[in-house]
Amino acid sequence: MHITAKDLAAIIPPGFTLGVATAAFQIEGALDEDGRGPAGWDVFAARPGAIVENHSPAIACDHYHRMPEDVALMKQLGVDSYRFSFAWPRIQPKGRGAVNQAGLDFYDRLLDELLANEISPMATIYHWDTPLPLDEEGGWLNRDMAHRLAEYAGILAEAFGDRVARWVTINEPATVSANGYAFGLHSPGKELALGAFPTVHHQLLGHGLAVQALRAVGVPGEIGMTNVYSPMVPNSINPLDRVSAGLMDLAQNRLYADPVLTGKYPDLIRAAKFFSTFEHPDEDMETISQPLDFYGLNYYMPTKVAAGPGGGAVPASMAEAMGSDLSAAGNGGTPFHVETWPEADITAYGWPVKPEYMAVALKEMGERYPNLPPVILTEGGASFEDIIVRDKSTNTRFIPDERRLKYLSDHLETALRATAPGGMAESVDLRGYYVWSLMDNFEWSAGYNQPFGLVHLDHETLERTPKASYFWLQELIEERDLAAEATAAVVRAVAGDEAAGEVAATAQG
Repeated sequence: MHITAKDLAAIIPPGFTLGVATAAFQIEGALDEDGRGPAGWDVFAARPGAIVENHSPAIACDHYHRMPEDVALMKQLGVDSYRFSFAWPRIQPKGRGAVNQAGLDFYDRLLDELLANEISPMATIYHWDTPLPLDEEGGWLNRDMAHRLAEYAGILAEAFGDRVARWVTINEPATVSANGYAFGLHSPGKELALGAFPTVHHQLLGHGLAVQALRAVGVPGEIGMTNVYSPMVPNSINPLDRVSAGLMDLAQNRLYADPVLTGKYPDLIRAAKFFSTFEHPDEDMETISQPLDFYGLNYYMPTKVAAGPGGGAVPASMAEAMGSDLSAAGNGGTPFHVETWPEADITAYGWPVKPEYMAVALKEMGERYPNLPPVILTEGGASFEDIIVRDKSTNTRFIPDERRLKYLSDHLETALRATAPGGMAESVDLRGYYVWSLMDNFEWSAGYNQPFGLVHLDHETLERTPKASYFWLQELIEERDLAAEATAAVVRAVAGDEAAGEVAATAQG
């Protein structure tokens, strides 16, 4: 049984942000409208077999046309903040040069709608939708891509800097490099294995240059980046399993966080033979590691790692959920593999549900990086098959997604307790949690078969139906606000008593 909304609300600290998250390519649709240029993902998604059941992102959630309706759902939910991404091909169709005014106008309307409804905008600059001309020039294999991102960031800063409260430069560079360039599971579909390393550096450089571009314009909003983080757990006490987990930790977590937070790559990465084939100027590291206002973590699950070749880079259940055969890509010469958690509940994606490892992730970050900036959990959530219950008497629909509700409740509680005084990650200054996702959407290679939403989307009619998890989060926010109001009333009463006492003392004097 999970904690009640009222009890969970009682441990939410003042100023903690509760939000929801989406990404442009996954919800907007309207791929050919109002001057939007093609993205690499447009082409990749059109390849037969690239997306499960050949699902198309052409319409997605039709957010481009239904944006006010979606903001109204957020207003009704009561969230503090909305994390969304700007669609690069919609704003700068060729990835350089000319700006598409119609694209800017759409986000003008979105930001104004959010602020009118007292929802604070968190904007992601790059959430994977590379303009096709840049992909055709090599994408993130090309160093120039980092400078293109900086130019684009400057355009966004000039246009929207007065209204964006928080900026995320890049979302999950680890996923882009691994799935897009090492294993070929995402756009641009390259299978370069360790040859994908330049994409790691160029994304991190792009992050640093984008930070500089935002600060050159003088945006008042906070600036950070975000990466997916998964604690790596050895399959056994076997030393080889421990070494394998350490290698996976380097590849998934530290390869991206160390340069940003310490200014250098992990020692083992720098010493690796493959690294010597890729040179970069020393001053890049200063650009990459400039101070941030926050560091974003996307946390979904831990990963269990074992020595020896196995069934692939991810569990077979996840490969099946993506509609992919990862056996060849996963083995790719690696001396270790990912194991399952037989005792754990799993999501429809095949991910283990292990909320206790949220605390481990935060603890590891706090211990590794003494100068860690404030942390925001920029994504967290779970895909489960949803069952729609229809009340014939009222012709209304209800979706009792208790497993998703419990996932969110357990993970948020774990994060709050871990970072509270006396918690195992008490050194971490945790500032917020964003639920992935506001609504069911196009989940990249998994198409529409992996619903993460608080709101169900009927892909035939595009009707939006809030799920039980939506109403749970609504209740949590209401309880938090009631508790804050009660505390404020007590403070006012105490302050009033003190003021009265001071007046009396003065009169007596």
